[in-house]
Amino acid sequence: MGVHLVLIDALNLIRRIYAVQERPFLLNNELAENTKKQVLFNTQQACALALGKIIEQTNPTHILAVFDSQAPCWRYQLYPDYKKGRKKMPEHLGNKLGDIQDEFMKQHVDSLVSDQDEADDLIATLAIKVALRNQKVTIISTDKCFLSLLNQNIHVYDYFNRRYLDEHYVQEKFCVKPDLLMDLWTLTGDSTNKIPGVPGIGQVTASALLKEHGSLTALLSATDLKATIRNKLFESAETMTIGKKLLTLKTDIPIGFNLKDKLLHEEEHANLS
Repeated sequence: MGVHLVLIDALNLIRRIYAVQERPFLLNNELAENTKKQVLFNTQQACALALGKIIEQTNPTHILAVFDSQAPCWRYQLYPDYKKGRKKMPEHLGNKLGDIQDEFMKQHVDSLVSDQDEADDLIATLAIKVALRNQKVTIISTDKCFLSLLNQNIHVYDYFNRRYLDEHYVQEKFCVKPDLLMDLWTLTGDSTNKIPGVPGIGQVTASALLKEHGSLTALLSATDLKATIRNKLFESAETMTIGKKLLTLKTDIPIGFNLKDKLLHEEEHANLS
């Protein structure tokens, strides 16, 4: 039987489920103290239910719920305004994560918490490690960054909309293939994470330039660009360098364990050490 590793972007799943559970109880965008316990209980139960559905839908042989490091990751050191202004996780939900992880363990799903990296980087490292062995990986997340990893072995599943985000989805939404997404976002920036791009270059222009030239590297080396585009790229050279580093997922984080220990079932499967 082949390996199928499922990697759950845990906070992406949990925070979206929490938002749904919290919404009916919000008053002036605040949650009353006497309802927090009920909302947290509902969230924990809904997360457990979601996990069961994910397992049923994907039928994994190996599965992990991957969490962010508690400490700020390296991206904040490179660019202090990274994710500036993004709504922080409520403290009471943060305090509940241990109980949710225990709930996951009841379904034999272990949680992996990074020491110093974002879950995105740890998931990318694990996905590439397994995919290079020609084994199947499914990432459970709505985070668009994982779309850049798509290939014949790596798949992305949106649990909330019950659909796989495949190459066709990427082409329709971003007008480029997955392997050009990092180049596209380097040009346009990523407003979700407050990563700046090239002023005056939006997705339509960026995708057209990449289609014409084939890659960001080729684009920057082109000699036939319009003066306005050439000047914008020249003036934003440093911004693009920083943006590309922030956008690029790490794929070389030391794992420190053998994936065969993360079997969902007890049957013998391939050794992924």
